[in-house]
Amino acid sequence: MYHASILTETSVNQPKIKITARGVQVYYGEKHALKDVNVDIRDRAVTAFIGPSGCGKSTFLRCLNRMNDTVSIARVSGDIQIDGEDIYDSRVDPVQLRAKVGMVFQKPNPFPKSIYENVAYGPRIHGLAAKKADMDEIVASSLQKAGLWNEVKDRLQETGTGLSGGQQQRLCIARAIAVSPEVILMDEPCSALDPIATAKVEELIHELRENFTIVIVTHSMQQAARVSQRTAMFHLGQLVEENDTDKMFTNPDDQRTQDYIMGRFG
Repeated sequence: MYHASILTETSVNQPKIKITARGVQVYYGEKHALKDVNVDIRDRAVTAFIGPSGCGKSTFLRCLNRMNDTVSIARVSGDIQIDGEDIYDSRVDPVQLRAKVGMVFQKPNPFPKSIYENVAYGPRIHGLAAKKADMDEIVASSLQKAGLWNEVKDRLQETGTGLSGGQQQRLCIARAIAVSPEVILMDEPCSALDPIATAKVEELIHELRENFTIVIVTHSMQQAARVSQRTAMFHLGQLVEENDTDKMFTNPDDQRTQDYIMGRFG
Protein backbone atom coordinates (compact mmCIF):
# COMPACT_ATOMS: atom_id res chain seq x y z
CA MET A 1 0.00 0.00 0.00
CA TYR A 2 2.82 2.35 0.89
CA HIS A 3 4.48 1.93 -2.52
CA ALA A 4 1.17 2.39 -4.34
CA SER A 5 0.52 5.71 -2.63
CA ILE A 6 4.04 6.91 -3.55
CA LEU A 7 3.44 5.98 -7.20
CA THR A 8 0.11 7.75 -7.26
CA GLU A 9 1.59 10.87 -5.78
CA THR A 10 4.46 10.88 -8.28
CA SER A 11 2.14 10.50 -11.26
CA VAL A 12 -0.10 13.29 -9.95
CA ASN A 13 2.91 15.61 -9.80
CA GLN A 14 3.93 14.93 -13.41
CA PRO A 15 3.12 17.94 -15.60
CA LYS A 16 0.63 17.15 -18.36
CA ILE A 17 2.13 17.29 -21.84
CA LYS A 18 -0.11 18.98 -24.40
CA ILE A 19 2.09 18.85 -27.53
CA THR A 20 4.84 16.40 -28.48
CA ALA A 21 7.14 16.86 -31.45
CA ARG A 22 9.55 14.18 -32.65
CA GLY A 23 12.02 14.36 -35.53
CA VAL A 24 10.44 17.47 -37.07
CA GLN A 25 12.15 18.66 -40.26
CA VAL A 26 11.11 21.63 -42.40
CA TYR A 27 12.40 22.46 -45.86
CA TYR A 28 11.64 25.61 -47.85
CA GLY A 29 12.59 24.40 -51.31
CA GLU A 30 16.25 23.34 -50.95
CA LYS A 31 16.74 25.20 -47.66
CA HIS A 32 16.74 22.93 -44.60
CA ALA A 33 15.10 25.37 -42.16
CA LEU A 34 14.42 23.06 -39.20
CA LYS A 35 16.48 20.02 -38.30
CA ASP A 36 15.25 17.10 -36.21
CA VAL A 37 13.36 18.99 -33.50
CA ASN A 38 12.19 16.98 -30.47
CA VAL A 39 10.28 18.72 -27.69
CA ASP A 40 7.41 18.30 -25.23
CA ILE A 41 5.22 21.34 -24.53
CA ARG A 42 3.37 21.42 -21.23
CA ASP A 43 -0.33 22.00 -20.80
CA ARG A 44 -1.46 25.29 -19.24
CA ALA A 45 2.00 26.77 -19.13
CA VAL A 46 3.83 29.39 -21.19
CA THR A 47 6.72 28.07 -23.28
CA ALA A 48 8.97 30.69 -24.86
CA PHE A 49 11.02 30.07 -28.02
CA ILE A 50 14.15 32.20 -28.12
CA GLY A 51 17.14 32.45 -30.44
CA PRO A 52 18.66 34.77 -33.06
CA SER A 53 16.76 35.87 -36.18
CA GLY A 54 16.40 33.12 -38.77
CA CYS A 55 17.09 30.32 -36.26
CA GLY A 56 13.83 28.42 -36.90
CA LYS A 57 11.71 29.40 -33.89
CA SER A 58 8.87 30.97 -35.93
CA THR A 59 9.10 28.15 -38.48
CA PHE A 60 8.55 25.60 -35.71
CA LEU A 61 5.73 27.66 -34.18
CA ARG A 62 3.98 27.60 -37.57
CA CYS A 63 4.26 23.80 -37.65
CA LEU A 64 2.02 23.59 -34.59
CA ASN A 65 -1.10 24.77 -36.45
CA ARG A 66 0.01 23.80 -39.97
CA MET A 67 0.50 27.38 -41.12
CA ASN A 68 3.41 26.13 -43.25
CA ASP A 69 0.76 24.35 -45.34
CA THR A 70 0.03 27.78 -46.84
CA VAL A 71 3.61 28.08 -48.17
CA SER A 72 3.86 26.26 -51.50
CA ILE A 73 7.59 25.42 -51.22
CA ALA A 74 7.40 24.22 -47.59
CA ARG A 75 7.79 20.53 -46.70
CA VAL A 76 7.24 19.30 -43.15
CA SER A 77 8.10 15.82 -41.91
CA GLY A 78 8.27 14.16 -38.51
CA ASP A 79 5.58 13.68 -35.89
CA ILE A 80 3.61 16.39 -34.05
CA GLN A 81 0.81 15.32 -31.71
CA ILE A 82 -1.66 17.34 -29.64
CA ASP A 83 -3.24 15.27 -26.88
CA GLY A 84 -1.92 12.16 -28.64
CA GLU A 85 -3.47 12.98 -32.04
CA ASP A 86 -1.27 13.40 -35.12
CA ILE A 87 -2.10 16.87 -36.43
CA TYR A 88 -0.60 16.04 -39.85
CA ASP A 89 -2.89 13.04 -40.34
CA SER A 90 -4.68 13.34 -43.71
CA ARG A 91 -8.04 13.19 -41.89
CA VAL A 92 -7.30 16.34 -39.89
CA ASP A 93 -8.96 19.47 -41.29
CA PRO A 94 -6.44 22.35 -40.99
CA VAL A 95 -9.29 24.85 -40.53
CA GLN A 96 -10.60 22.93 -37.51
CA LEU A 97 -7.05 22.53 -36.21
CA ARG A 98 -6.53 26.30 -36.35
CA ALA A 99 -9.68 26.81 -34.29
CA LYS A 100 -8.14 24.52 -31.65
CA VAL A 101 -4.69 26.11 -32.00
CA GLY A 102 -5.17 29.87 -32.31
CA MET A 103 -2.48 32.26 -33.49
CA VAL A 104 -1.59 35.87 -32.72
CA PHE A 105 0.84 37.49 -35.14
CA GLN A 106 3.67 39.99 -34.77
CA LYS A 107 1.72 42.88 -36.27
CA PRO A 108 -1.83 43.35 -35.01
CA ASN A 109 -4.13 42.39 -37.90
CA PRO A 110 -7.76 43.14 -37.01
CA PHE A 111 -10.28 42.71 -39.82
CA PRO A 112 -11.63 45.96 -41.35
CA LYS A 113 -14.88 45.32 -39.50
CA SER A 114 -16.43 46.45 -36.22
CA ILE A 115 -14.90 45.39 -32.90
CA TYR A 116 -17.94 43.14 -32.37
CA GLU A 117 -17.61 41.50 -35.80
CA ASN A 118 -13.87 40.91 -35.32
CA VAL A 119 -14.61 38.72 -32.31
CA ALA A 120 -17.81 37.19 -33.71
CA TYR A 121 -16.21 36.13 -37.01
CA GLY A 122 -14.70 32.82 -35.84
CA PRO A 123 -17.66 31.64 -33.74
CA ARG A 124 -19.95 32.46 -36.66
CA ILE A 125 -18.06 30.41 -39.28
CA HIS A 126 -17.69 27.51 -36.82
CA GLY A 127 -21.37 27.62 -35.85
CA LEU A 128 -20.72 28.18 -32.13
CA ALA A 129 -23.66 30.51 -31.43
CA ALA A 130 -27.27 29.48 -32.08
CA LYS A 131 -28.75 32.94 -31.52
CA LYS A 132 -27.67 36.56 -31.13
CA ALA A 133 -27.77 36.43 -27.32
CA ASP A 134 -25.26 33.53 -27.43
CA MET A 135 -22.99 35.50 -29.75
CA ASP A 136 -23.25 38.60 -27.53
CA GLU A 137 -22.12 36.44 -24.61
CA ILE A 138 -19.15 34.99 -26.55
CA VAL A 139 -18.05 38.46 -27.70
CA ALA A 140 -18.31 39.99 -24.21
CA SER A 141 -16.60 37.04 -22.55
CA SER A 142 -13.73 36.98 -25.08
CA LEU A 143 -13.13 40.73 -24.75
CA GLN A 144 -13.17 40.38 -20.94
CA LYS A 145 -10.62 37.54 -21.06
CA ALA A 146 -8.46 39.68 -23.37
CA GLY A 147 -8.58 42.57 -20.89
CA LEU A 148 -10.28 44.86 -23.41
CA TRP A 149 -13.97 44.89 -22.45
CA ASN A 150 -13.93 47.99 -20.23
CA GLU A 151 -12.15 50.00 -22.94
CA VAL A 152 -14.47 49.06 -25.82
CA LYS A 153 -17.85 48.00 -24.38
CA ASP A 154 -19.48 51.28 -25.50
CA ARG A 155 -17.87 51.24 -28.97
CA LEU A 156 -18.49 47.70 -30.20
CA GLN A 157 -19.79 48.91 -33.57
CA GLU A 158 -16.71 51.07 -34.23
CA THR A 159 -14.04 49.66 -36.51
CA GLY A 160 -11.34 47.49 -34.94
CA THR A 161 -8.66 49.21 -37.01
CA GLY A 162 -9.42 52.47 -35.18
CA LEU A 163 -8.03 51.14 -31.89
CA SER A 164 -4.49 51.81 -30.65
CA GLY A 165 -1.80 49.24 -31.51
CA GLY A 166 -1.93 47.62 -28.08
CA GLN A 167 -5.72 47.49 -28.13
CA GLN A 168 -5.65 45.99 -31.64
CA GLN A 169 -3.34 43.23 -30.43
CA ARG A 170 -5.63 42.45 -27.49
CA LEU A 171 -8.57 42.44 -29.95
CA CYS A 172 -6.66 39.83 -31.99
CA ILE A 173 -6.17 37.80 -28.81
CA ALA A 174 -9.93 38.09 -28.08
CA ARG A 175 -10.60 36.93 -31.66
CA ALA A 176 -8.38 33.88 -31.09
CA ILE A 177 -10.03 33.08 -27.74
CA ALA A 178 -13.57 33.39 -29.14
CA VAL A 179 -13.52 29.93 -30.79
CA SER A 180 -12.46 28.27 -27.49
CA PRO A 181 -9.00 27.09 -28.54
CA GLU A 182 -6.84 24.87 -26.35
CA VAL A 183 -3.51 26.31 -27.49
CA ILE A 184 -2.57 29.90 -28.34
CA LEU A 185 0.53 30.54 -30.45
CA MET A 186 2.04 34.03 -30.28
CA ASP A 187 4.66 35.10 -32.82
CA GLU A 188 6.49 38.10 -31.29
CA PRO A 189 3.14 39.58 -30.21
CA CYS A 190 4.68 42.68 -28.59
CA SER A 191 7.41 43.63 -31.06
CA ALA A 192 5.23 46.36 -32.64
CA LEU A 193 3.96 47.69 -29.29
CA ASP A 194 5.14 50.39 -26.90
CA PRO A 195 6.27 49.43 -23.35
CA ILE A 196 2.88 50.19 -21.71
CA ALA A 197 0.95 48.11 -24.27
CA THR A 198 3.58 45.36 -23.96
CA ALA A 199 3.11 45.25 -20.18
CA LYS A 200 -0.68 44.84 -20.65
CA VAL A 201 -0.22 41.96 -23.10
CA GLU A 202 2.31 40.27 -20.76
CA GLU A 203 -0.12 40.60 -17.85
CA LEU A 204 -2.79 39.08 -20.08
CA ILE A 205 -0.51 36.12 -20.95
CA HIS A 206 -0.14 35.40 -17.21
CA GLU A 207 -3.92 35.29 -16.82
CA LEU A 208 -4.55 33.25 -19.97
CA ARG A 209 -2.24 30.40 -19.02
CA GLU A 210 -4.74 29.30 -16.37
CA ASN A 211 -6.98 28.12 -19.23
CA PHE A 212 -4.72 27.76 -22.29
CA THR A 213 -1.41 26.28 -23.35
CA ILE A 214 0.62 29.21 -24.68
CA VAL A 215 3.69 29.13 -26.92
CA ILE A 216 5.36 32.47 -27.56
CA VAL A 217 8.20 33.37 -29.92
CA THR A 218 10.06 36.40 -28.62
CA HIS A 219 13.26 38.22 -29.53
CA SER A 220 13.24 39.77 -26.04
CA MET A 221 15.10 37.74 -23.45
CA GLN A 222 13.58 39.87 -20.69
CA GLN A 223 10.09 39.05 -21.97
CA ALA A 224 10.82 35.32 -22.08
CA ALA A 225 12.09 35.51 -18.49
CA ARG A 226 9.00 37.44 -17.36
CA VAL A 227 6.19 35.46 -18.98
CA SER A 228 7.31 31.84 -19.43
CA GLN A 229 7.73 28.77 -17.24
CA ARG A 230 9.68 26.83 -19.91
CA THR A 231 12.11 28.15 -22.53
CA ALA A 232 13.45 26.52 -25.69
CA MET A 233 16.55 27.87 -27.43
CA PHE A 234 16.87 27.55 -31.22
CA HIS A 235 20.04 28.11 -33.25
CA LEU A 236 20.69 27.49 -36.97
CA GLY A 237 17.52 25.43 -37.36
CA GLN A 238 18.19 23.20 -34.36
CA LEU A 239 16.63 23.06 -30.91
CA VAL A 240 19.68 23.55 -28.72
CA GLU A 241 18.00 22.92 -25.36
CA GLU A 242 14.72 23.28 -23.50
CA ASN A 243 14.27 23.59 -19.77
CA ASP A 244 12.67 25.51 -16.91
CA THR A 245 13.02 29.21 -17.67
CA ASP A 246 14.84 29.97 -14.41
CA LYS A 247 17.48 27.35 -15.19
CA MET A 248 17.85 28.44 -18.81
CA PHE A 249 18.62 32.00 -17.76
CA THR A 250 20.87 31.23 -14.81
CA ASN A 251 22.58 27.93 -15.61
CA PRO A 252 21.98 26.72 -19.19
CA ASP A 253 23.41 23.36 -20.25
CA ASP A 254 24.65 24.53 -23.66
CA GLN A 255 27.35 27.14 -24.26
CA ARG A 256 25.41 28.55 -27.24
CA THR A 257 22.48 29.38 -24.94
CA GLN A 258 24.85 31.05 -22.49
CA ASP A 259 26.47 33.07 -25.29
CA TYR A 260 23.12 34.16 -26.72
CA ILE A 261 21.70 35.19 -23.34
CA MET A 262 24.90 37.13 -22.58
CA GLY A 263 24.56 38.98 -25.90
CA ARG A 264 27.65 37.48 -27.54
CA PHE A 265 25.66 36.85 -30.73
CA GLY A 266 22.13 37.35 -31.96
